[in-house]
Amino acid sequence: MERTKMAPSEKVDEDEKKIFDCIAKNNIVEFKALIHTIHGDIFDEHGMTPLQHAAYKGNKEIVQLLLDQGADVNSGRHKHGYSALHFGVLSGNTDVCELLLTAGAKTHATNSVGKTPMEMAAFVGNHMCVAIINNFVPRVEVDYFTVPQGLESEPKLPPSLAGHVHKFAMQFNMNPVRIALNLQPNLVAALDTLRNVLTLMSDRQMRRKETNELMAFKLHYLANVVAEVAKCRQVEREKPSDPVEAFARKVLRSVRGREYTERFIRDCVREFPHRECTIFRQLVTVLAKSDSPPALDAVSLVICPRLFPEGESVECATCGQEPAIKKCSKCRATQYCDRECQRLHWFVHKKECGRIPTVSAKEDEK
Repeated sequence: MERTKMAPSEKVDEDEKKIFDCIAKNNIVEFKALIHTIHGDIFDEHGMTPLQHAAYKGNKEIVQLLLDQGADVNSGRHKHGYSALHFGVLSGNTDVCELLLTAGAKTHATNSVGKTPMEMAAFVGNHMCVAIINNFVPRVEVDYFTVPQGLESEPKLPPSLAGHVHKFAMQFNMNPVRIALNLQPNLVAALDTLRNVLTLMSDRQMRRKETNELMAFKLHYLANVVAEVAKCRQVEREKPSDPVEAFARKVLRSVRGREYTERFIRDCVREFPHRECTIFRQLVTVLAKSDSPPALDAVSLVICPRLFPEGESVECATCGQEPAIKKCSKCRATQYCDRECQRLHWFVHKKECGRIPTVSAKEDEK
């Protein structure tokens, strides 16, 4: 039973103290043995719940156990007004943040100094948590399309695809290659359905009482990338191949790839139907300049600013993912986020690899 009030002098009983101690020590085994004793929310002497403690520790497993037990994600009596999501972003654990958001954590709740969880994440430099909050899509917005609406005889989206579409919609790396690589096989088999649902989701973002221009544009952008991947499927229909790989190779070609990507992204911005939006005007203004940055950089900066300070991280040469920790074994200069990206980029990199000074050679010169 949830307590209605806790005075500063009130003590935590022994069973409750054991629960808080288990969380502090990340003792999952003992915590599992004690979790059945929790009925409703309990609070420590600072007014914090077990969920808030687990979020601050960044312990995904304990957070999941507490949520499964029915913990209230927005409960808490912390004297400075910190919510579980505030503590989650302070931990820097993006999985914990996503669990809390999925459970209904309020993103606009403020602490005693008027900071939302996203503002706190930015303040302490946990930019990945900022991106997670900014790009979060409630599952209900996808599930809406799994039920026939009005006179429809069948839904626009098969329920079996809802989870995959939900995950796809929350990505924040706007590099077209990374977006294509994030297409699960069952989504590749339903590209037209996916494009249609993303377009409708984008439109719904602008028709609600509180519009979300950022999400509307991002979903529009994702729908356009999916449409381009679908075109590759149609071109390759006579000789069956992977449309994702065909699209990736089209983007990655040294000169023609850059020209194609620039033209495609500019067209995507131009075709955004909600021209009264601030985000549309901002992108048009930037891209109209004679010394404008590449269109991908302009869009990425709007959707998700750099997650790491300049010089602290290297982007994947294939998909732009940060950090890219896998190096080409020969030149040791070009870096990738995983083996698949390295394989995809080889048809371009093999022509340059021998001409790039190796890292060891550069060190010798020094």
